Amino acid sequence: MSEAMTMTAISTAAPGLWATLKEDLSCVFQRDPAARSTLEVVTTYPGVHAILTHRLSHRLWLAGWRFPARFLSFLGRTLTNVDIHPGATIGRRFFIDHGACVVIGETAEVGDDVTLYHGVTLGGTSWNKGKRHPTLADGVVVGAGAKILGPIHIGARVRVGANSVVVKDVPADRTVIGVPGRIVETRIATSRPENGINLDHNVMPDPVAKSIACLIERIETMERELAQLRHEPPPADHTDQCNTCSAGDLCCEHESMH
Repeated sequence: MSEAMTMTAISTAAPGLWATLKEDLSCVFQRDPAARSTLEVVTTYPGVHAILTHRLSHRLWLAGWRFPARFLSFLGRTLTNVDIHPGATIGRRFFIDHGACVVIGETAEVGDDVTLYHGVTLGGTSWNKGKRHPTLADGVVVGAGAKILGPIHIGARVRVGANSVVVKDVPADRTVIGVPGRIVETRIATSRPENGINLDHNVMPDPVAKSIACLIERIETMERELAQLRHEPPPADHTDQCNTCSAGDLCCEHESMH
């Protein structure tokens, strides 16, 4: 029994530093169709440089070498324009696309297979010591410019829309958009990629447009009822027009988009 438990512990143990770095490098080809060669990724991708630097500085941080860890992190930020505190805990196969203006705080925790786009902030909302930065579960995708603030928990496979500001917990398998971030219904994609990451930012629902559409529908109903009471002709019929938004051919519901 003890031998079996030992083998299980070995099989579930975290990979070494070199294996983790190789995973960080290989996951780029799964998530960025612009990546063409390993040489290109190693030499020209600031997001890769940032995570490689963080892996090393985090090891120094855990070993108690705080100043060398901070100094190495500073050098990495100067080179990549990505600021990751060496105390932040980041899981496997982490990818920062474009790697510009990303900030990750000291007590942030990031799971496996997480993708961040440029301008993302995992920040705090207080100056108190202790846990003050968010926790991202496995498979989270955060759009460009989004801000996730405070010691909140973002569930597995959550998608955060671009420029959203999230300050509350989000359950797994949800989509969050807006300021402040609101959980919205997610359309089911026609296909799911093998790596489990589904961006589809172009088909995320618009809760504001939906609310306006409901108001318009209610107004039209009241106009018809008022016309009946006044014995007047009913108002013009707008059934051929889009009730969701005024985007016309650009609307994701339009037949030209399918």
